[in-house]
Amino acid sequence: MRKTAAKLLVAAALATSLATVVSGTAVADPAAGVTPAAQDLVGVGSDTIQSVLNQFSTDYNNSLGAGSTAPHLYSYDATGSSPITTKTGATSIPRPNGSGAGIKALVANTSATVDFARSSRGPAASDAHGLDFVALAKDAVTWSAKSGGNAPAQLTPAQLNAIYSCTTITTWNQIDPSLPNATIKPVLPQADSGTRAFFLTAIGNPTLGNCVTTGPEENEGTDPSLNDPNVVFPYSVAHYLGQTVGNHGTTTDAPGNLTLRNVVVGGTTLTPITSNQIDPNFANSQFGRVVYNVFRDAEWTATDAHGTAIQNVFGPTGWICNDPVAAADLASYGFLSTPACGTATLT
Repeated sequence: MRKTAAKLLVAAALATSLATVVSGTAVADPAAGVTPAAQDLVGVGSDTIQSVLNQFSTDYNNSLGAGSTAPHLYSYDATGSSPITTKTGATSIPRPNGSGAGIKALVANTSATVDFARSSRGPAASDAHGLDFVALAKDAVTWSAKSGGNAPAQLTPAQLNAIYSCTTITTWNQIDPSLPNATIKPVLPQADSGTRAFFLTAIGNPTLGNCVTTGPEENEGTDPSLNDPNVVFPYSVAHYLGQTVGNHGTTTDAPGNLTLRNVVVGGTTLTPITSNQIDPNFANSQFGRVVYNVFRDAEWTATDAHGTAIQNVFGPTGWICNDPVAAADLASYGFLSTPACGTATLT
């Protein structure tokens, strides 16, 4: 894998509060009755960054002015009706749910259908060659559990590994004798989830045991199966902040009864959130990650009108990485900025 970006650094949090009022109301998918034009930039994939991409779509398109024929920006949510027809004249495709599914859709189609994939994970060995993972922002992933349930306030990566291995730790009192003798229920999002892939890497890539269940949509604690005092479930810290502090949650896109928990790394307790933002120490640990938008290299590096349109939005001098409205959007949805914004890692 050839890397064109310098080492990704942890950025200081934006001074802008998460309560910043952004300049328009984001909507899921293009507005009713709107089908993107062939030249527009359309993305699919990750649940984790879909909400901030929806906000980008609203604000970037507003910045073009009424009646502009310049390429607009659109993003389709990970869940909803399926199949979807993403552009005028495009062949319909199954709605991609998750980073992996979005990347597969990008590879399987052309810009007539999909221009970019949202990804909450970095490049993987299984990804096709010729893809550019373009840095967007910093996030972090921790574990969550039901408020008032049986889980402790903190776990170590080794304990989380054992829990998802279903081997040496299967009940809470094996962690602390003062905890209930109740069976732990480790749960993961669906297989194409980038948050799932990142979390499992962060806890040492356990061989998943038979006690693990899979299925709930990532970052949605409203799934009835998660309303259990013994559940453990990975969760994006930024998405949680966007749902709660940023007030961008919905009936289903909400944490429900889940609360974020601490991780003890090297004897130090790391707290996911401080002062209504991702704690920089947590973001700088193995549980911190960069989130990306993924492009075909031939289009990311192109100097034609389509390549120029991509760079104008996503590139290092583009709207997302430089406009103050975009910076406010990122902060409002819980993400930290990164100086690597707009730089690419080529597979």
